[in-house]
Amino acid sequence: MANVQTAVEKNEYYEVTFEDLTHDGAGVAKIEGFPIFVPNALPDEKAKIKVVKLKKGYGFGRLVELYEKSPFRVDAPCPVYKECGGCQLQHVSYEGQLMAKQKQVKEVMARIGHLPHVKVHPVLGMENPWRYRNKAQVPVGEVEGGLVAGFYQQRSHEIIDMEACLIQQEKNDAVIQSVKRICEKYGVRAFDEKKHKGNLRHVMARYGLVTGEIMVVLITRTEELPHKTKIIEELTKEIPAIKSIVQNINNKRTNVIFGDKTNVIWGEEYIYDSIGDIKFAISARSFYQVNPEQTKVLYDQALKYANLTGEESVIDAYCGIGTISLFLAQKAKKVFGVEIVPEAIEDAKRNATLNGIENVEFAVGEAETVIPEWYKQGNEADVLVVDPPRKGCDEALLQTILDMKPKRVVYVSCNPATLARDLRILEDGGYETMEIQPVDMFPHTTHVECVAQIHLK
Repeated sequence: MANVQTAVEKNEYYEVTFEDLTHDGAGVAKIEGFPIFVPNALPDEKAKIKVVKLKKGYGFGRLVELYEKSPFRVDAPCPVYKECGGCQLQHVSYEGQLMAKQKQVKEVMARIGHLPHVKVHPVLGMENPWRYRNKAQVPVGEVEGGLVAGFYQQRSHEIIDMEACLIQQEKNDAVIQSVKRICEKYGVRAFDEKKHKGNLRHVMARYGLVTGEIMVVLITRTEELPHKTKIIEELTKEIPAIKSIVQNINNKRTNVIFGDKTNVIWGEEYIYDSIGDIKFAISARSFYQVNPEQTKVLYDQALKYANLTGEESVIDAYCGIGTISLFLAQKAKKVFGVEIVPEAIEDAKRNATLNGIENVEFAVGEAETVIPEWYKQGNEADVLVVDPPRKGCDEALLQTILDMKPKRVVYVSCNPATLARDLRILEDGGYETMEIQPVDMFPHTTHVECVAQIHLK
């Protein structure tokens, strides 16, 4: 059918030049002004495409033939890159990825935030952008009686069995291969989500980059794990760096990985790692940054923008396990952290004690509820740091910032679009965005983190 607004037709072939990348890594071409999104295409490339789907204001295409390649195009080194949904940009050189991410941040600042004048620095990337992830969690399945473990194929629940993931720490790859082989040897059956039978659902491995300690988490449908003692014995013999083996039981019909019950079945409850001078205890359920090397870069930037002299009172909204709070506490007079997840606050308190840091105070609750209460009680922050989830800051929190008027706001963001939206609100309320520093926390994916420096006018 022809689209009523355009000359574009489904299943027809067109010759196009790509202009841009979408936030999920597809090339954008326009046919008489009508945008078509094509996976695996890059800006400035000329190609023949086939239109495979049409929506009201846009369509989707498939790359048929490349006439002119981008200078940033490379061969993806991962053998399952095209099937796996884990990375989106392995076909782009690392230099090209960093430039694309900077461009993305600049564009959303102009389009959504109406802040085209704000300086967006070049993205801080990694010297070696491979093998950076310290946590792997993969589903387990069966093929002809044997166990497979790997990521799901794009837009499906078919597991791609993989021996190595090139953005994953090698130690985690080794753990997953060992668990798969040893469990298969002892007849452990993979969970079948359709029949709700079988045992092993997921395997998670966590690795402390500084300490070298490893935690293995086996997520099972039932409490019983056949030949548990033998599996533990072989696993710890094969990988001596393992310090903790945990079993999590999830018997629900759900896509959620973890169940409610978690038992340490061998070794310690925690492994440890450090970011800069701060040490962290990590449990099976702890939130801990997956790229600690770049997390230090990100938090050093936040600390720089906070511009602390040792006399400031600082509030850390969305504080998680206290990572940024503890960094800030090294330079601030007092830090108050708030987080909605009770377990994260327990971790934050434990991490403060672990590091002997006493000038921090943590509270459980919604930032948009707790911080106004603090404000009423006379706790007026000199500096406010926010690191919200992808949806950005709650409106009530933004209003509280405008009411409290801290001299400086440092906004750490994992979503440039919601950052731009929130900056517009702060700008309209009397703040000025000084500059933005993007940081590449997840090379070869389309994600980009940013730190924004915001001052009261």
